[in-house]
This record gives sequence, C-alpha cells and structure tokens, in this order.
Amino acid sequence: MAAETIFSKIIRREIPSEIVFQDDQVTAFRDINPQAPVHILIVPNRWIPTANDVGADDEQLLGHLFVVASQIAAQQGIAESGYRLLVNCNRDGGQEVFHLHLHLLGGRQLGPMLLRQS
Repeated sequence: MAAETIFSKIIRREIPSEIVFQDDQVTAFRDINPQAPVHILIVPNRWIPTANDVGADDEQLLGHLFVVASQIAAQQGIAESGYRLLVNCNRDGGQEVFHLHLHLLGGRQLGPMLLRQS
C-alpha cells in the first residue's frame, strides 16, 4: 500500500509548487529550501520510499529520471558549467521525505561532496 507524502500531493497538484516538468512518469519541482541557485527535485510519480526499495521493474523509470535531469539541467543553463545529482537514502543518508527523489543542484561551484569531520 502506497504511503501518502507531501510529494504525492505535489504530483497531483493538490498543494502549490513550482513545477518545472511533469509527464506520466516523473514530476520535477523547485526545492522550497534551495541549497544552490538551481535546486530541483525530480520525483517518480509512483511511490518508492527509498533507494533500498528499488527493484528490477524500476530500471526504466530510474533511467527516465536521469534523462529528465539532463534535460532540465540544459533548460536551466547549468549543463555546461556542471551540476550535481544526489539521492539520499534513509535518515543517516539525509532523506527527509520518504518518497525517492533526485536532487539536481547547480548554478555555482558546489565544493566537496562531504565535509571532513574531526
């Protein structure tokens, strides 16, 4: 049984969001707490809670997620300068909404992936 998430409501356009792309498989919208000048979330329209829940039947969908990400990066003018794609998994991985999503970040130099802890 699929859980209801804030992303489900955005996909169905029940709550406002700045949607930049939507088709029958994925929805992409601007993050409400951007960490870079361009910060867009790309979400499967079908609920998959975490990366741990991805199965073989999701291969086409996840490939489509990456194709859409590259198209959005080009539309946002960051494809040439570069961008980061990020998926967080579970709490220690930084996942806050348990509906699989791909972060597209760019528009400035992003720096190291992780900061070193002493």
